[in-house]
Amino acid sequence: MRLGTITLATALPLLACAQIPEPVLPAGVGVNIHFTTGHERDLDLMATAGFKFIRMDFHWAGIEREKNVYDWSAYDELTANLEKRGLRALYILDYSNPLYEEEITSPNPLTGKPYQTPASPQHEESITAFAKWAAAAARHFSGRKIIWEIWNEPNGHFWTPKPDARQYAALALATAKAIREADKDAKIVGPATAGFPWDFLETVFKAGVLEYFDAVTVHPYRNYSSPPETAAPDYAKLRGMIDRYAPAASKRKISVLSGEWGYATHQRGVSLETQAAFAARQQLANLLNGVPLSIWYDWTNDGTDPKETEHNFGVTLSDLKPKPAYHAIQTLTRELSGYRIAHRHDVGSENDFVLVLADAKKNMKLAAWTMGEPHRVTLKLGSKRSSVLPATMDGGRPTEVRAQKGSLALDLTAMPQYVTLGKTVLKTDPPR
Repeated sequence: MRLGTITLATALPLLACAQIPEPVLPAGVGVNIHFTTGHERDLDLMATAGFKFIRMDFHWAGIEREKNVYDWSAYDELTANLEKRGLRALYILDYSNPLYEEEITSPNPLTGKPYQTPASPQHEESITAFAKWAAAAARHFSGRKIIWEIWNEPNGHFWTPKPDARQYAALALATAKAIREADKDAKIVGPATAGFPWDFLETVFKAGVLEYFDAVTVHPYRNYSSPPETAAPDYAKLRGMIDRYAPAASKRKISVLSGEWGYATHQRGVSLETQAAFAARQQLANLLNGVPLSIWYDWTNDGTDPKETEHNFGVTLSDLKPKPAYHAIQTLTRELSGYRIAHRHDVGSENDFVLVLADAKKNMKLAAWTMGEPHRVTLKLGSKRSSVLPATMDGGRPTEVRAQKGSLALDLTAMPQYVTLGKTVLKTDPPR
């Protein structure tokens, strides 16, 4: 992580198309869900929080129950319900289908216990059938601004009977080619790896998938003591790998997306307050590193057991009561709507983040926090006039930040605060 000025011109690759969200808040703020039909109250709450994307499994076996017969009805309903609320879908083309692959015993991806499941597509018939189904989906939903993701975490137990980069690459190539033929404007991403498995990624990239992918998706999960900002070196290394293996004409068009990532509030996880801070900081740190779409895992707690990890990832409780993380996202999307990161202002510490953001009219705001202990920093302003600038913390609680004699004092904490500068600039800002 480098101190000083970090600009979008150097950090952000050119976007493939408007369907990959621009790095303007809240265009790329997303959340994982686990439903198709109904749940309209959930969707209303997501829209109210300012989410703009959902990520959801697009189950092959649930759609094709008879060979070559596709039932899109559940996803027709979900897509329509999303569109009513200004939400977009990232649909994950997954998993296998007992019509084409035999059932095997494999570790459950969440529990690790043995269970019966169809093997992942790894034979000519199943790969062809998967690709045909994916192409049919792209045709059916053409023009709906859906992003299609090929599989989920194939480097783990979601690929059965065991992870195999070459098998995944064969499926991804066949599927991406079929989607491109069905809808030339479709947006295709993958491989949605758990973490940054460098050997796995290199094998997949060498196979040629970057000729067809509009973006590379990863799930940057890490130790709970490692906050969102620590993903920066991994993103940089991944971009270097993309540059090595992407065709020359497209390497700068391939974005990196954070397709799934969260911090759970179970007993061995993070506190509710830390989850809230990380939810907001994940969005901001990813944008700073040129990642225009960030999907938080998860929308709602999947249960009520305080000891169970999977029951505590949500930004709402299982009864949809908002957790502090919900309010942190809502505050972020409201306060910074229409703004993009211009640069990171150097305040002399790797742990301190003071981001300068601008809107289309060149109005300025700050988003500021620290990874260390709370402390005060003083910023020099381009104007020496005294003024009172509104600052907002988590949950929308307003505070007053007073600028005097050309200086602005900010008390940095783990939770980002947002300060309106208007046309005032920081004294060391680069020219606008």
